[in-house]
Amino acid sequence: MSWNYAGDSRYGIHSIDHFALEVPSLAQASAFFSSFGLEVRRVADHLELRAAGQQHAWARIHEGPYRRLAYLSLSCYAEEFAGLSAQLDAEGARAATALPYTDGRGRWFLDPDGNLVQLKVGPKTTPSGISTREDAARRGGQRAAQPRSQAHRVQPRRLSHVVLFTSNVDRSLRFYQAALGLRLSDRSGNAVAFTHARHGSDHHLIAFVSGGSKGWHHSAWDVASVNEVGAGAEQMRKAGYAEGWGTGRHVLGSNYFHYVRDPWGSFAEYSAEMDFVPTGTQWSAADHPPEDSLYLWGPDLPADFVRNTEFVPSDEDTDSTTPMEKDAR
Repeated sequence: MSWNYAGDSRYGIHSIDHFALEVPSLAQASAFFSSFGLEVRRVADHLELRAAGQQHAWARIHEGPYRRLAYLSLSCYAEEFAGLSAQLDAEGARAATALPYTDGRGRWFLDPDGNLVQLKVGPKTTPSGISTREDAARRGGQRAAQPRSQAHRVQPRRLSHVVLFTSNVDRSLRFYQAALGLRLSDRSGNAVAFTHARHGSDHHLIAFVSGGSKGWHHSAWDVASVNEVGAGAEQMRKAGYAEGWGTGRHVLGSNYFHYVRDPWGSFAEYSAEMDFVPTGTQWSAADHPPEDSLYLWGPDLPADFVRNTEFVPSDEDTDSTTPMEKDAR
């Protein structure tokens, strides 16, 4: 069943099937994501990332000269594929049929920033209901926390969302709304915009951050509780990955977070208890001032957290400071 509101496109994707990155070292990638709690498998010439005990590959990591998004794979219901293809045509999506990674499955195209994107029919991998919380229940006369020596390893349950740098937040937002049916959840001026899918979705599935050009900012992974967010941060610190941001709580999305900087300057996020938008619910999106758009509590935003390290300014553009960096000053 399709749920549409005034101004909506008629059809919309339901999930991110997976994302693919290129990084300079598969060995470094394996060490980082294994420490993060994901199952890392070598498949032919690349790595696949899975949540513990799952067969679905949430990410593929390829080797390349520098870190970049290789492509983003999006899934839809079979009955909406033709309609989504027509929407892509109407929005002037550029076909991409002979580029690396294109495999003839579904439809491959370039978004307005030049990111390679796949649209295909596939199962819904995003949640259809609010994620369960798995904290130990507090009861009188009993301990709620386990001894440190018995703490279990944090293992994310699924991919939550991805965040991309863009050269133009408004342009990216318009395209992903009109062509792919995503809906605005919240934004903060021209600095950041969060979108969700209409078929039941976390508050954000794909977000766009102003960064001067396209670029990869982070992937976020759902864990069972705020306790696991904090434990994940400690797990990564002990593994040698201490840089990042957190632990804290976001305002937009309401999720608890901890970001860990990877070996190439982007981030992986532990995320718990994000706001959920059920199918048929019209979320009250708003444009929030910078002071209300980042975090409710937690450490100060690192100065370089929203700096796009894939962007090299031209001679005419010597100031590569992004709008969000300026707002954070």
